[in-house]
Amino acid sequence: MYKTLLLLLAGAAVAAEIKPLPAPVVTGGMPLMEAINARQSGRKYNPEHKIDDQTLSEILWVAWGVNTHGKRTIPTARNRQNMGLYVITPEGTWRYNAKENNLEKVNDKNLIPLCEQQSFVKNAPLHLLFTAKDDRWGRAHVGSAYQNVYLYATSKGLNTVIRGMIDCDALTREMALPDGQVVIAHQTIGYAE
Repeated sequence: MYKTLLLLLAGAAVAAEIKPLPAPVVTGGMPLMEAINARQSGRKYNPEHKIDDQTLSEILWVAWGVNTHGKRTIPTARNRQNMGLYVITPEGTWRYNAKENNLEKVNDKNLIPLCEQQSFVKNAPLHLLFTAKDDRWGRAHVGSAYQNVYLYATSKGLNTVIRGMIDCDALTREMALPDGQVVIAHQTIGYAE
């Protein structure tokens, strides 16, 4: 029995795919007031200009990372921290683990088509999904996170737009979200055409 249990645990460990991320650079960038003044939604993307791992790490960190005080990079009401951040790619869905600074593969499904109710979406090289428990504060936490992404994108010359025209119910089902979480919003990010 113990041998079988060990084999099952070993198999689960091998099956879990982890993508380590480089440490985010948390200094520099555009001054805050300039970023706020320049912030806008951008829907035109160059699909050939991919987001490198360093930039991806910084995007995820500004949205839902852990800062030098051991706190999240966004405020959460009553410190609930009931948000989730996912990256969807044609090869699958990845959950951002801020404490380990990595991406953990959730599934091998291409969920991008569930977000493509607008034609520009297919050209975006990066797709984020924000989830939260459907309570009175979850949507506020998501709003804080995607606003941080907007300011970072502005600072780095990236286009981004937050989107609600997605199939939230189907995405929630396909991702098998934990603890009563639901998909709240989708954000596309990329370099301009």
